[in-house]
Amino acid sequence: MKIAHARIGLVLLAATTVLAGCLNLGDASQAPAVVYYVLNDAAPAAVVPPSPATALKDSSQYPPEGYSDPLRAKARVESYAPTLRVLDTTTGNFYDTDQLVFSRSADTRGLYQFARWTERPSKRFAELMRARLDHQGAWNVSAGGGYVRNDLVLDTKLVEFYHDAVSNPGQVRLMLRADLVDARQRKLLGHRVFEQQVPLTSYDAAGAAQASSLAVSRVLDDLTIWLASFK
Repeated sequence: MKIAHARIGLVLLAATTVLAGCLNLGDASQAPAVVYYVLNDAAPAAVVPPSPATALKDSSQYPPEGYSDPLRAKARVESYAPTLRVLDTTTGNFYDTDQLVFSRSADTRGLYQFARWTERPSKRFAELMRARLDHQGAWNVSAGGGYVRNDLVLDTKLVEFYHDAVSNPGQVRLMLRADLVDARQRKLLGHRVFEQQVPLTSYDAAGAAQASSLAVSRVLDDLTIWLASFK
């Protein structure tokens, strides 16, 4: 793969047609301001139905009969849920940047000059992944650092994450590799590669950022379904 660090941004058509926010044709004082985009979980899936343990009634609580304290029920569910240690998501050196990445052909990559993420995608993806899994309520989710009792360990790598701009408006491509390990038995339980291609709605950095968040959301949908098969 040829790596192209585009100094003046992405030029995809003629000189008069450029991606907004990427090309600087004037002097430095006329250069467009850098725009920072937040990578989000665009459309989180619905919460997993509660465990049967949530139906347990707390007889020590107040009437009427059948009263259940949701906080105590939640604590009981969590006490039975397996611990899932979610390691920080890794990525290759080229993708370890806050700049949005694009591709003009299959064997090249470039960097948007005036469009950046507020956090590097690998770091942000790990945060969104932990939040999604914690929101699902099926696991006691812990971060990669520190010492905790671990039942399972989730290791992920962001293999590809870029705006495929070969055509107009192009699409965002995301590839995530995931390994699930039984920490107690030191055994690989499962390996999976997740891929998403999300078309852009506009041919610019804003469109790439929006499609990126949607791609993240869809990969997280697939990841949570996959993990549920190991419970």
